[in-house]
Amino acid sequence: HGVLFRGNAEAEIRRNLVRKGYIKGIIGLPANLFYGTGIPACIIVIDKENAHTRKGIFMIDASAGFMKDGPKNRLRARDLHKIVDVFSKAQDVKKYARMVSLAEIERNEFNLNLPRYIDSQEAEDVQDIAAHLQGGIPTVDVDAMQQYWERFPSLRSRLFRDLRPGYVEMTIPASKLKETIFAHPEFSDFMTEMDLHFAHWRDEKAASLRGFGAGLLPKEQIERLGADLLRHYTGVPLVDRYAIYQHLQDYLDETMRDDFYLIAVDGWQAETARIIEVDKKGKEKDKGWTCDLLPKSLVVAHYFAAEAAALDALNAELESASARKAELEEEQGGDEGAFAELERVNKAGVSARVKELRVESGELRADSEELAALEEWLVLYEEEARLKKAIKAAEAELDAAAYAQYPKLSEDEIKRLVVDEKWLATLATAIQAEMERISQHLTQRLKELAERYATPLPQMNAEVAELEEKVNRHLERMGFLW
Repeated sequence: HGVLFRGNAEAEIRRNLVRKGYIKGIIGLPANLFYGTGIPACIIVIDKENAHTRKGIFMIDASAGFMKDGPKNRLRARDLHKIVDVFSKAQDVKKYARMVSLAEIERNEFNLNLPRYIDSQEAEDVQDIAAHLQGGIPTVDVDAMQQYWERFPSLRSRLFRDLRPGYVEMTIPASKLKETIFAHPEFSDFMTEMDLHFAHWRDEKAASLRGFGAGLLPKEQIERLGADLLRHYTGVPLVDRYAIYQHLQDYLDETMRDDFYLIAVDGWQAETARIIEVDKKGKEKDKGWTCDLLPKSLVVAHYFAAEAAALDALNAELESASARKAELEEEQGGDEGAFAELERVNKAGVSARVKELRVESGELRADSEELAALEEWLVLYEEEARLKKAIKAAEAELDAAAYAQYPKLSEDEIKRLVVDEKWLATLATAIQAEMERISQHLTQRLKELAERYATPLPQMNAEVAELEEKVNRHLERMGFLW
């Protein structure tokens, strides 16, 4: 950034470039992007075309848009797209971008340092002393969330009531905030609207995604998909369309882009492949099978739901039996427990101890608590073994059935499973999480304010005095004088 404000010869070069109108724009980037330096860099866009008609320089401060990636920072897809969108449209965005006139730059002696023209600092979260002393939540803090109240106008009156000029109090306990917000009709309507909003885009894109095929260009399809999603969420209240766009880009990087290229080469074919691993001795081992385009889980869920449910039930039974066995071992693991005499808790050891207890000194000891615990452990052990065997057989049977199903799938079935149940279902889940993040942000901020001013100073002093008096009385009863 030094090129934007350094003096001497650089200042003269900068002054001439500005006066000739050659500088079209300046984009400030985050710190720690590049190897070899941690300082922030900037992009200066030089364009001589129509330079004589240029009346200003478009400036962007994109220093806050990045993600941590190991020791460095990295621009996300959403950050790049936002920079390009805003720059291309020369769009004024508060705390982010504005067109700065040449006259203003000249008044600043041709210093182009971005903080002179764009205040990108977030407002400080100020502690209100009067609220700490007298109680209540400052109205100014509640007003700062106006974007929520515009969308949920009656929610504010449900949560707050006037306390005194400039201060309000919450009408519900902080612990009930999330429950109250989620149950409010306006919030419920908003979440329903957002579900329908995505459903409209999903239904619109499903047809075009199914129309993609061998020989077409994945890059064009991917770019069109992202552009359509951004456009669809433009102007939607409370929703950051670039955050929505990032969810698509993350899924593209993880899975969807590879799927597009597979389809572009091979068409809509769900071909299975064996997973062969070679050990250190060079011996090949078959580790099962996979299908890149159409995961086994989707085929199982769609065609073998009953078998999968039965397998889940067996796993639940196994988990219950294993938990009870572990609980029994913990209960009876002490010095006086049923397993105290055993070097190792296993079937052989427990069975041997049971025989000893059944006939000890020639007498039957069927009423022994130790014997009952050991016999219960053996029952659980056998049940665990039976369930493991049943699960292994069920998994093998389900795996074979799914493997045999792939060659039977038609192209339309593959398209439906991949487009609707893989791609669009995954995106729906990610975007639903983004909607929940909006509600969580509101809830967390309100809870923070409620807890910050929950106990005013006079009440706090009274509680301290009361506790001090209790301690003093207790010390007196103990015979201490001071």
